[in-house]
Amino acid sequence: MARRSGRAQKVGDQVQRELSEILRRELRDPRVGMVTLTAVEMSADCAHATVYFTCLEPAHAAQAAQGLRRACGFLRSRLARRIKLYVTPELRFAYDESIERGARLSSLIDRAVKKGD
Repeated sequence: MARRSGRAQKVGDQVQRELSEILRRELRDPRVGMVTLTAVEMSADCAHATVYFTCLEPAHAAQAAQGLRRACGFLRSRLARRIKLYVTPELRFAYDESIERGARLSSLIDRAVKKGD
């Protein structure tokens, strides 16, 4: 991951907080369900935001991604009302596999330790 400028990082953190709140309170798409936003990566000019999310059930990720992409316009318009920026960032959603990967690695390490005993 590239090092972000201070401003882009602050804007990304605020976008993450606001989008989390919008998803929790205003979005009514059943495909999205229990989604957690894990990070927001902003472009240097804050015109584009890649929003990383995860789900309780990994099998639900494709449906959630589809629901989030469908709601992009709605989410962006709500975000524009909450955050005062010259340009409201274009939103892109990406599934964050880091949590799954970490759990898999932890499981492999546990198995290797048990074999060593």
